[in-house]
Amino acid sequence: MSDKPNNPFGKLKEMLKDLPPGPAPVAPAAKAAPKGPPRAVVRMERKGRGGKEVTMVEQLELRPAELEAWLKALKQALGCGGAVEEGALVVQGDHRARVKAWLEGRGVKRVSVG
Repeated sequence: MSDKPNNPFGKLKEMLKDLPPGPAPVAPAAKAAPKGPPRAVVRMERKGRGGKEVTMVEQLELRPAELEAWLKALKQALGCGGAVEEGALVVQGDHRARVKAWLEGRGVKRVSVG
């Protein structure tokens, strides 16, 4: 019996020099800034909701399907519930500052907080 243990990968190292070179690495493309609606109005509302606070995001000017997608992403980002009411996103709780930052990250040019 020999002193060296049987290494099944030992010959692979020798064969590595015989392989052709792989493709050149490609630099990742620069990400373009996300494009969102030109403006949004964010406000807190209590009226007609039994004293509960909600954050309203209005004047997004998005199609209904896009509103639903934005609402789903916003609810996941904030960890709260919400709904689409009359073309506005309604999220449970007072999240005005966080919603403003989230909208700016999605590419909304001007966010008014009231």
